[in-house]
Amino acid sequence: MGLGEIFLSEFLGTATLTLFGCGVVANVLLGKSKGYDGGWLLITFGWGFAVMSGVFVAFSTGAHINPAVTLGLLANGVPEYAPGVAVTVGTTLTYLVAEFTGAFLGGVLCWAAYRQHFDQPEAPPEAKLGVFSTGPQIRNAMWNLATEIIGTFALVFIILAYGVAAAVEPPTPAALSGITVGLLVVGIGASLGGPTGYAINPARDLGPRVAHALLPIKGKGSSDWGYSWVPIVGPIVGGVLAGLAARGMY
Repeated sequence: MGLGEIFLSEFLGTATLTLFGCGVVANVLLGKSKGYDGGWLLITFGWGFAVMSGVFVAFSTGAHINPAVTLGLLANGVPEYAPGVAVTVGTTLTYLVAEFTGAFLGGVLCWAAYRQHFDQPEAPPEAKLGVFSTGPQIRNAMWNLATEIIGTFALVFIILAYGVAAAVEPPTPAALSGITVGLLVVGIGASLGGPTGYAINPARDLGPRVAHALLPIKGKGSSDWGYSWVPIVGPIVGGVLAGLAARGMY
């Protein structure tokens, strides 16, 4: 599989992830939306379905759709990111670039879908930013970082464990992989998402945050760049630690 095919698969998969994921948050947080004030469980299930859909789209390349997964696999020492996709500098960079740019596109498309709701004067700036990126309920950088590390470690370690289980009777159907990982994300959100909004994916947070900064959103306020490093560093550390902890599982 060529680098262009890898890029397109992961780009479209991650764009799907953030379009649906940011979309469910917009539906809950933005006034005059039919899902307004739908609550945390609607958001967690929406993100689970978003991940499931992204896995379907990018299944041919292993459906990383998350730099923490890509770097976790690299740390784990697997020889291939997906069948026919060897782990090299070129493939690693292709995954990472595709994930971040796809996440940006998904954020832009979410804004386009909810444009009229973003422009409502009663929508507070923090709600508009919350559609695109995560933020802590209690701001303490080190503890917020710890939450993201723990959540991402759980995500990547369980994905690696699932890969071992699925390898017993290959091939694993795309539907089963998508549903399994989607439900895992629902579980992480319901259990560990309260403190920080569970980015557990640096691209999912940074790509849409950049979109928030660049898009002409009325009254959008700050993009909170002072916090933005937490949902980048935390998931990367958690993913790498999970990959190292799971060495020998394959």
